[in-house]
Amino acid sequence: MTGLPLRIAFRYLFARKSYNVINLISGIGVAGMAVGTAALIMVLSVFNGFNRLVSDSLSDSCAPLEVRPAEGKVFIPEGPAFDWLLENDAVTTVSSVLEEQAFLSYDGRQSLARVKGVDAVAEEESPLRRHIVSGEWSLHRGEQPQAVAGAVLAYNIGVRPSFVTPLQIHYPSRTQQVSLANPASSLRSESVRLAGTLSVSAEADAKLVVVPIEVMRHLLDYEKEVSALEITCGNVPAVQKALQEKLGPSFRVLDRQQQNASVYRMMRYEKLAIYLILVFIVLIVAFNIYSSLKMLIIEKQGDMGTLRSMGAPESLLRRIFLLEGWAVSLLGMGIGLVAGIALVLLQQHFGLIPMPGNFAITAYPVVLKLSDVLWTVAGVSSIGLLMAIIPSARLPRK
Repeated sequence: MTGLPLRIAFRYLFARKSYNVINLISGIGVAGMAVGTAALIMVLSVFNGFNRLVSDSLSDSCAPLEVRPAEGKVFIPEGPAFDWLLENDAVTTVSSVLEEQAFLSYDGRQSLARVKGVDAVAEEESPLRRHIVSGEWSLHRGEQPQAVAGAVLAYNIGVRPSFVTPLQIHYPSRTQQVSLANPASSLRSESVRLAGTLSVSAEADAKLVVVPIEVMRHLLDYEKEVSALEITCGNVPAVQKALQEKLGPSFRVLDRQQQNASVYRMMRYEKLAIYLILVFIVLIVAFNIYSSLKMLIIEKQGDMGTLRSMGAPESLLRRIFLLEGWAVSLLGMGIGLVAGIALVLLQQHFGLIPMPGNFAITAYPVVLKLSDVLWTVAGVSSIGLLMAIIPSARLPRK
């Protein structure tokens, strides 16, 4: 008796109806569910592709691990925990960073910037060197310090790598009181020549200036203090956990996602919003299934009467039409899954749809994830089940 409702439902699904309009509405329902399912797969995959581009750009602008003080801005990296870090075989590089918001001026133009002082290790190994768009990645010219700035920031203040006039960096003195009569006298200043410009992300392009760490130490009047340690290592979770335990609550050991928590949180929320919007569209399309099932119930009243006279309970009749309606949505979902996954794979390997405009990538980036497929199956099948439950809950007696 358990397989009887399913066999009757499949017979109703593929049998020709007495009224062509029922076949038409059912076909529209199947097509709508297929298009909605394929759209979910493709849009979420495109979103994953752009997220990967953002993650790749962030991976070059921040280290796999970063150590910062839990309170305050600077610290001196001394003690057993930092000795363990330098001696750990899993750690590739450890570089010191001294970073602060400062005031830039060049030829009468001014701007605020995030000035990042880095040591010789970062100067040699930093992945930012791969993003130079003009000039060169060089923070020293002999004994003279140089700077590398974001391309947008350099354009806004009118400085170019070929210009001889140095860039001025200003910051209020930490040890002197601000003079109300002459506030400029309390500013400490450093001059650096611009060696190159880089383009890595919107924020870095508009705000970042990289200089040698000795320039920032002289500007901020520090000797050994750093604002962060940037760590490149293998097995990031294990090193992060061990280092955090050794440093204790006075320090924070952050991976890339924690360093850019707001960016990753925004990307998750945007993806959730897109998913909900597309699921709502599928819900609207699914009303065709409700209509076709309602009309099928009216058409099959004779069959229901026959089954009732043979002793069939109402629960069996409800299961027949519930499975019939759900089968329509599942059929459309199956077609949509095959079409959506196939199109994503074709785009991933052949780049069928090009990116408009002048971008570094020539085709829309896509990344197919199993989690997206599972969420699509859960959402679409739940909507189809809901549209089948409503009309089959109460069947007419005549």
